[in-house]
Amino acid sequence: MPPKKKILITSALPYANGPIHVGHLVEYIQTDIYVRFLKLIGEDAIYCCADDAHGAPIEIAAMKEGVKPEEIIGKFHIGHQEDFEKFHISFDSYYTTNSPENQHYSNQIFNELKKGDLIYQKEVELTYCPHCKRFLPDRYVKGKCPKCNAVDQYGDVCESCNATYNTTDLVSPYCTICGSSPGRKKSTHYFFKLSHFSGKLDSWLTANKSLQPEIVNYIRNWIKDGLQDWDISRDGPYFGFKIPGEENLYYYVWLDAPIGYIASTQHYCKANKLDAEKHYWKSKNSKIIHFIGKDIIYFHFLFWPAMLMGSGFNLPEEIVVHGFLTVNGQKMSKSRGTFLTAGEFASQYNPEYLRYYYAKTISKKMADIDLNFREFEDSINNELAANIGNFCYRVLSFTAKNFDGKIRGKGRDGKLLKEIDDVVARIKDSYSSVNLNEAVKGILALSSLGNKYFQENEPWKLLKTDRKKAHDVLGTCVDITKILCIVVSPVLPVFSSTLQNQLNLKKLSWNDIGVETKAYSINEPKVLVERFEQKKKDLFPLDLKVARIVEVREHPDADRLYILKIRIGKEERQLVAGLRKHYSADELKGKKIIVVANLKPAKLRGIESNGMLLAGEDQNGNVGILTVKAAEDGESAMFGSSENSKLQVTYEEFEKLKMIVHDGKVLYGNQSLSAGPEDVVVDKVKEGTVH
Repeated sequence: MPPKKKILITSALPYANGPIHVGHLVEYIQTDIYVRFLKLIGEDAIYCCADDAHGAPIEIAAMKEGVKPEEIIGKFHIGHQEDFEKFHISFDSYYTTNSPENQHYSNQIFNELKKGDLIYQKEVELTYCPHCKRFLPDRYVKGKCPKCNAVDQYGDVCESCNATYNTTDLVSPYCTICGSSPGRKKSTHYFFKLSHFSGKLDSWLTANKSLQPEIVNYIRNWIKDGLQDWDISRDGPYFGFKIPGEENLYYYVWLDAPIGYIASTQHYCKANKLDAEKHYWKSKNSKIIHFIGKDIIYFHFLFWPAMLMGSGFNLPEEIVVHGFLTVNGQKMSKSRGTFLTAGEFASQYNPEYLRYYYAKTISKKMADIDLNFREFEDSINNELAANIGNFCYRVLSFTAKNFDGKIRGKGRDGKLLKEIDDVVARIKDSYSSVNLNEAVKGILALSSLGNKYFQENEPWKLLKTDRKKAHDVLGTCVDITKILCIVVSPVLPVFSSTLQNQLNLKKLSWNDIGVETKAYSINEPKVLVERFEQKKKDLFPLDLKVARIVEVREHPDADRLYILKIRIGKEERQLVAGLRKHYSADELKGKKIIVVANLKPAKLRGIESNGMLLAGEDQNGNVGILTVKAAEDGESAMFGSSENSKLQVTYEEFEKLKMIVHDGKVLYGNQSLSAGPEDVVVDKVKEGTVH
């Protein structure tokens, strides 16, 4: 028998300047399920990933905070791994692009491309800020769109008309770091001859039947329109690897980020006495599969394969592309309350429930998916709990109660098991083709077959008339439970492990599906899935946060309104507040207030307000803001032990809540509002209502 192919699977590298959120988790859960399936059927598969740790945003953030970039990326590296562990995402190697291995392979590939006359130097004119003494990347210069004149647009794409352009094309540009007007400055950069690979890329795309057709057609149109050579260098200050022989020129982050796939593979190989090139990236007996989002297809279908072609490395055989995530039908947004970090989700729900919901939603198509919380809860209650979990617990608890947990080694229903074999084959095909939604449909169909068989054979009645037959029925049902335990394990590893322990079986693999369970005894059964009515925490509908007022301006069209710039942790927002008759601008500036962070944005006299500050009012019309002293801005304000919801609310929904002021404190029911170490107090008002 020839040796099995070594399969390397990767996910896109998360950027090391923020936490993992539920949008990121679509890809990592999808990939993890696929890798677990491959390992379950006996394939030699590994899952490698890393933090994308270089680039201007990290360097600039470090400069502003007065720390080294390594401190920022180190903090997020730990946080990312903790978040992934919460959602049971199991990497064989989770590394960083800021590593010796990545520098080695970046230099190796750069030098190979240079030897092949695929890299050249050219003078370019770039946007430069004299005040900051630096060239400005796309995200750090704003101005008017050169096509539609929309204001406050970034230096690469207009969010109003979707036009793309260079930073030097912006009208009336300004530096987003210091606010001053930048100029232009010339610099000599390195360019990769992407245009040289047009024919090879087109051939690779058309010959590879594993790629999604809609993506291939999209990319081929870009090739037909003409590929531009790629600027692969950036001027300092920059956080990354210096280009060999250069004093102040670095590899562009998008050059060394995908090379991080190779570096992470080598990190795994070092620990397992293998070699990344010999066994994976230059082997004839390996297969490379990337999972990515549709926002980075240009890099992964053009730049990356061209670099691999030019430097002698294997190309990926598959690139699985998924769509974006919306939450309750809306784009993820902090201001709209639809932005949830992995940690926030895990504090409110069992992380495995999200794995199940994503699996039942994701196909191999590039379609966007929606995290609809009503559908999410219904799926867990009506499918995972009522169908799968209920069947398994019902079978095992009935066996434990009536037969002391003992299973007969014969007497199975062969006809039913043959029908089940057909369903299992469909589940396997669905996993293999990364159509996870179809795999979940098959798992539910399997569980339904078991439920139907149990119900139709009525073992509770057979106990009185034919105890042996009742025991045989349960033996068949236990075999179905074992099969469910196996086929659901890529999606629900903890559920499966718990069920396997209750079955008193060990190290089940896909090969155990066709093996009839012999006579033995099960362990004590326990409920496997709790419905949300039993499990869900007490949620307060508002996401109340401490915020600091950093700027106060008078509304140009309303004499009662202020326009406030506030800071919630690291996030800045604009609020419109009716406080001009009650506070001067100087009285408000610097105050720590309480805001509703998940209120639907609204325009007040033509000015958008992203949230709302809270204030108390007494019977005499005195108004006072809710305020704190010691709590940090960004900290949550909560009533007792209840947690704040992150889901967006309307002003009408807010008005239905009855919060009152009593003795200068804020009460909801019998609970007082606190933030961190202190109670929230109301300025100027002792008794009244909260608006």
